[in-house]
Amino acid sequence: MKRAWVLLLSAVCHGQDALVSRGSEVFANTCATGYCHGSKGAAGGAPRLAARGFTGQYIRQVVTNGEKEMPGFGGKLETRDLNAVVAYVGSLNGLSVEAMTAGRGAGRGAVAAMRTLPPDAAKGRALFFEATRGFGRCSTCHQLDGNGIAIAEQMRRVPESVAELRGLATPRVRTFTSGNETFPTEVVKNSSGEAIVYDLTSPPPVRRTFSNAKVRIDEGSNWRHATVIESYDDQELNSILAFLRAVVKQ
Repeated sequence: MKRAWVLLLSAVCHGQDALVSRGSEVFANTCATGYCHGSKGAAGGAPRLAARGFTGQYIRQVVTNGEKEMPGFGGKLETRDLNAVVAYVGSLNGLSVEAMTAGRGAGRGAVAAMRTLPPDAAKGRALFFEATRGFGRCSTCHQLDGNGIAIAEQMRRVPESVAELRGLATPRVRTFTSGNETFPTEVVKNSSGEAIVYDLTSPPPVRRTFSNAKVRIDEGSNWRHATVIESYDDQELNSILAFLRAVVKQ
């Protein structure tokens, strides 16, 4: 009898592992695009999913029905794959398959509610993350409130005006040269035999790796902030500044 229970438990665990593994594959192909969620639940264009304290019930609800700019996948994925993705996201939050099935889990049951903002700031928030603007939106390079991609450093001071925002100083942007190739860059790493950089030639920035014995990185660049926010007009940028003033701790 004891051996039968051991075999049954082993089969159950194997089935759970297989479900989470399948969820990982579907998530990587469907959700982890870099401009939606990042690999293994890291932040991308959409917020980080790993270690957020989500409950199983909340995860299933959002994956199935969607939330805010995220579409629901209830009508797009087969039931098996939908359940697998739910189980995988649950595993990123420390939940077992049983807890996911029962909709239980420790921690808060959902992401913190979106903060209430004055109308102009709320409009600025929508513009900052506006998916329909493509790579010309602010969140292609900036992360605020857990959304967006943290390529640029965390903003510590909000520009006083639209003119200052367009002409924003970017001292971290340098000029990268490797062989005959030269481009503006944000440096991620330049040590231990490799240089990891973001190529800022055109949005979206592309993360690239080089042998640092074959590169040169010079201070300064002809890259300008104005060129990547030119899809916004002055009125829209004023709304974005209102949003920044509301959420950036100065």
